[in-house]
Amino acid sequence: MSEPIRFFHRGQVRELRATDPTQTILQHLREDLRCTGTKEGCAEGDCGACTVVVGSLENGEVRLKAVNACIQFTPTLDGKALFTVEDLAAPDGSLHPVQQALVECHGSQCGFCTPGFAMSLWGMYLKQENEQDMQAPSRCQIDDALSGNLCRCTGYRPIIDAARRMTELPPAYFDRAALARQLAPLQREQGFTYEADGRRFHAPRTLEELARLRAEYPQALLLAGSTDVGLWVTKGLRVLGDVIYLGQVAQLQAVRELDGAIEIGAGVSLQDAYAALCRHYPQELSELWQRFASLPIRNAGTLGGNVANGSPIGDSMPWLIALGARIVLGSVAGTRELALEDFYLGYQQKDLQPGEFVQALRVPLPRSDVRMRTWKLAKRFDQDISAVCAAFAVTLGGDTIIDARIAFGGMAATPKRAAQAEAALIGQPWTEATLRAAMDALAHDYAPLSDMRASSNYRLRTAQNLLRRFWLETRSDNPLPAYAVNVFAGA
Repeated sequence: MSEPIRFFHRGQVRELRATDPTQTILQHLREDLRCTGTKEGCAEGDCGACTVVVGSLENGEVRLKAVNACIQFTPTLDGKALFTVEDLAAPDGSLHPVQQALVECHGSQCGFCTPGFAMSLWGMYLKQENEQDMQAPSRCQIDDALSGNLCRCTGYRPIIDAARRMTELPPAYFDRAALARQLAPLQREQGFTYEADGRRFHAPRTLEELARLRAEYPQALLLAGSTDVGLWVTKGLRVLGDVIYLGQVAQLQAVRELDGAIEIGAGVSLQDAYAALCRHYPQELSELWQRFASLPIRNAGTLGGNVANGSPIGDSMPWLIALGARIVLGSVAGTRELALEDFYLGYQQKDLQPGEFVQALRVPLPRSDVRMRTWKLAKRFDQDISAVCAAFAVTLGGDTIIDARIAFGGMAATPKRAAQAEAALIGQPWTEATLRAAMDALAHDYAPLSDMRASSNYRLRTAQNLLRRFWLETRSDNPLPAYAVNVFAGA
């Protein structure tokens, strides 16, 4: 039986019964609700003109996240709250501090992208607010919050000024308790199915229900954060069949430590996953966390989805493979576990049997004898696709390499280990001579392609140079600090 989509918007609960299951939130706002403050720019989650904030009730508390409305499907709003730029001003028409700061600092310029900037700034404002004291955000926090918003007038300075100014104005606190009361009746104890135009959108709430649906509809599309699938609709103009949404399965949202590993459910957002991982790998993963797409994409996308998609330029897989991460696959028959590197069989080919789905990832906890680093090379620091993504992990016994794991993205049809370079390292002292042998071996491990992001020669040369950087940072004799090898360190 099809049930309506229910969500809270502009002071009321809305029910939808005939909306296309793959209609985007942006389309619903502009075409159905006539809330045209939210703009359409790129329609692929890059420019941020469509940024909205979605509130959800998690363990009795409200969580608010900025996301891209252009690639999120409307049925994913079920049980949640939707906020747009129309919601910022007070009922009497007075501007929110975010809006007032943009006015005072002349941050609107042409105005097209301003609603998206306002919503991203509001998302940061919500994080900064404190009943006793509103803390001014740091430049790093501002840059991170705005990493998914493009200003077409090249006017970031006044927008950054506004981000600082908004915390100096009289505060406007958000009533989370009131929103929790509004959302509580919308929460479902069981999963729901929404059907329109002959297509079904399933939203199970338990692993058992997910496994049953996957077995019943093996050809259905599994949807997590929609940061890739959304483009299939908006850019590829694909008509999707039945969809099984993972975002309401509680067991897939869990992060826990188990048997010497961090187990991350396939539904955990990229932002939450990297936050948990960086508590254990702060030096190794913090920069990649900041550079992985943008904050709205990380708020919506999932680590499990990044792995399941298996793009050769996906930034998570190289370091997961280098650390020896394992993937847990679920089905009605139970679970199956294998090394992540064995999951990828070829370009867009994965060891995924009919009825199976990615359930979790298990990442080994740090060990004192393992040195690990990962780096991303791209044309921009923020929100760019990698030309090369490298990850290195060596196990040392004294100054001798006992084990080595090297993986690259962007160098082959799948995220791939460098077997010959690893062989050149294992059993050898961690010296420059060993490094040079491994750098030479890399040329036999990969034959990268040339494309619009980088040439084959650039990819191979920089892959070798990143291995040298790894040696410079981890050698026992005079290892170099981060600021000596990274122009962004300490920025």
